[in-house]
Amino acid sequence: MAAVEQTPEAATPEAGGPTPARRALSPSRAGDFMQCPLLYRFRVVDRLPEEPSAAAARGTLVHAVLERLFDAPAADRTIEAAVDLLEPQWAALMEQEPELAALVGEGGTDEQTWMADAAELVRRWFALEDPTRLEPAERELYVEADVDGLTLRGYIDRLDEAPGDLLRVVDYKTGRSPSEFFEAKALFQMKFYALVLWRTRGVVPRMLQLVYLGNSEIVRYEPTEGDLLATERKIKALWEAIERAATTGDWRPHRTRLCDWCSHQALCPEYGGTPPPLPAHAIGLALDPVRSGEAVPAVD
Repeated sequence: MAAVEQTPEAATPEAGGPTPARRALSPSRAGDFMQCPLLYRFRVVDRLPEEPSAAAARGTLVHAVLERLFDAPAADRTIEAAVDLLEPQWAALMEQEPELAALVGEGGTDEQTWMADAAELVRRWFALEDPTRLEPAERELYVEADVDGLTLRGYIDRLDEAPGDLLRVVDYKTGRSPSEFFEAKALFQMKFYALVLWRTRGVVPRMLQLVYLGNSEIVRYEPTEGDLLATERKIKALWEAIERAATTGDWRPHRTRLCDWCSHQALCPEYGGTPPPLPAHAIGLALDPVRSGEAVPAVD
């Protein structure tokens, strides 16, 4: 792939180009690059569209229900109340993203079955946690920290807080708990959040908790300062690799089992495809996912 000559600082607002890049990274985009540098390029630099799936939409809906349930008083946080939230939350999501309507119902997945599957995921959550005994400090919390000029950012599903600055970071997963091969990726995401909280609040979270609704399992991990320092070093090394790829234009594909679910196989050299030409100001886009239009990380 051809190297890119444009530097992030070369184009200025006065010259009619983009503003200088804000060096920023989320756990989703970090995960993309670790999985496959070319995937990172397709999503962040080329901004190629990806067709939404009914399963992803169901995950978004379940996350919304579990967030909104805590608006109710503790005594009213029942299974029935949570299931009753599905229809209005789905209507609200379709209003925000009308394209979701094509995924479910006419021309898409059977709506009755799809909604029943979402209700089952919500019911499973009640077997894992008791919302009447929880009072989250934050829900869908945006967090951001500066680490040596690199902005780390992301959204935490739920943050629980107990006296003594005891923090528990909770992330809902609507799929099944992963094999050991994929578990490290999920834990990296949680350590990323823990690092941001540590750098902004000065407190290492006591517990990182992944709630897998697909097979009713909770995975817990207690991080240490050593864990988070190692995560910080990993993120810095990862960012150096991203900068190197951006500067050289060398976004190499990495073929794994996850390629089976990639939306961009037709453009991947591993499958006989050819990536599109790099866009103007590609380096700036690569180093600034926020400016390049990065959305809220997709839910699982």
